[in-house]
Amino acid sequence: MDKHPPHKAKISTITSTTSEEVTSTVWQFIDMSEQEEDLIRRMYGLVGDRWDLIAGRIPGRKAEEIERFWIMRHGDGFSHGRKERNAKDS
Repeated sequence: MDKHPPHKAKISTITSTTSEEVTSTVWQFIDMSEQEEDLIRRMYGLVGDRWDLIAGRIPGRKAEEIERFWIMRHGDGFSHGRKERNAKDS
């Protein structure tokens, strides 16, 4: 006879209360200098959407910031906001 009771598998659950995913669709417009915009445009043409590589060429900018700028500048969903900003600047 076995002296030890059979081992039961331990079941543990881990729940996370924080989320790194951004769920808000309201973004602040990111101001970039003409030089930064030009560099982003040229780098995108060379390396595509490898935002970490592009951000590495622009001091003080993060990959997420560059990607968000690109989406806001070139994404269809933000064209209405671009039109409003352009009208206000004119």
